[in-house]
Amino acid sequence: MLTFFIVIFLLQMQFLWRYIDDLVGKGLTFGILSELLMYTAATFVPLALPLAILLAALMTFGGLGENYELIALKSAGISLIRIMYPLILLMVLISIGAFFYSNISLPFFNWKMRALLYDIQQQRPELQIKEGIFYNGIENYSIRVGKKNANSNLLHHIRIYDHTSNLGNVSVTLADSGFMKMTADKRTLVITLYNGVSYIDMPDNDRKRYTVRSYPFRRDKFDRQITNIPLSGFDFQRTDEGLFRSNFQMMNLKQLTFATDSLKKDLHHDYLLLKNNIQAVCYYPINLYYNPNKPENEKAKQLRFSLPVFYSFMSDGEKVSSLITALNSARNAKSTLSNEAAVRKSKTKLLKRHEIEWHKKFTLSLACLVFFFIGAPLGAIIRKGGLGLPLVISVVFFVLYYIITLSSEKFVRESYFPTYIGVWFSSFILLPIGVFLTYKATNDSAILNLESYLKIFKKVTNFKIPKISIKKTD
Repeated sequence: MLTFFIVIFLLQMQFLWRYIDDLVGKGLTFGILSELLMYTAATFVPLALPLAILLAALMTFGGLGENYELIALKSAGISLIRIMYPLILLMVLISIGAFFYSNISLPFFNWKMRALLYDIQQQRPELQIKEGIFYNGIENYSIRVGKKNANSNLLHHIRIYDHTSNLGNVSVTLADSGFMKMTADKRTLVITLYNGVSYIDMPDNDRKRYTVRSYPFRRDKFDRQITNIPLSGFDFQRTDEGLFRSNFQMMNLKQLTFATDSLKKDLHHDYLLLKNNIQAVCYYPINLYYNPNKPENEKAKQLRFSLPVFYSFMSDGEKVSSLITALNSARNAKSTLSNEAAVRKSKTKLLKRHEIEWHKKFTLSLACLVFFFIGAPLGAIIRKGGLGLPLVISVVFFVLYYIITLSSEKFVRESYFPTYIGVWFSSFILLPIGVFLTYKATNDSAILNLESYLKIFKKVTNFKIPKISIKKTD
């Protein structure tokens, strides 16, 4: 449990570092941030659980080996497999629970987390006006502040453009100083201005046609003026969570199976439709140009409309017409196939993502067992407990597993690998390593002893260290 929560904490820090720009400066409450972190922690379980099992197994059996407890148990006639037997049963139960978590709980937490993160990303930031820069974050208003006093929050040389009439810069307010503050509900911005003037271009309602038209405007001077500007988008709003239900990460096995079958039928239907369109629009049979009234076509008819022979019996005008038609048909077919290829590639990637997610419901369970059978025997071999060497080895194996998984899944999305090979490839690579380590640890083989490998190297290569003789001279 300790290693599990340590890994969850590290993954949470990586998540916050990635989305720090979407979270800072938006006035989010502690409840919303806590809810987001809770959902993200739940979505990190498929990554954290195998790594936690690997690290815990290394620390446990490394500590037993370091304190010579494994040697005492083995001297009493208890094998390593018998020592691991209770933990193997525990790992089987954890693997079963991990499967049900991936199938039932994980889609729900992915759904909640994605919906909440989307709402946070769509929320507009808090009012942050910088010196000498026009701030356009408030709808229909453009505000510029010349200087800000950090101690008193007094603003100097304020300029406000009002675009609520949608007529351009017809209303502008200039003030020597003032204050700005938001109400408690963040729905209104209260601006208090001192020693200023307002310029407003008045609409010309006189419809008479003069040679020279006049454009009246109004100028108002004030010593103190309070303006209330309504704010929209600054308060946190929840969108309909049902909009995210169709994503493949929010589906269980039954829903993924149904969606995968629908996508396959859709791709097959597109293929048949494309085939019929190409044949109907871009393919012209030879008998379209065949005229049985012409005697020169009788020979072509006898030769079953062989294309070169039939072309030789055509007139010059028919040849030119047929070549132009064929060229246009080829161009249309190329354009149609190019567009269809892009659409089919996008749909195929979506299908592959659904298939990958379907298989990943099972890979978490197997990963828990694989990492246990790597960590437990390796800890018994290295005989080092604590968080030092076991942590380094755990990170190395997990990074290897993670890189292989990401690479193989990318190959699956690009249709280079079948789905079942790409998703299970990392487990198939690490499973023999776990079996090998278990075999070596059971037989007390020193796989980390350099001298044993040097002996094997000498036997294979017949390498002998040359002896150097030193002659004594007078």
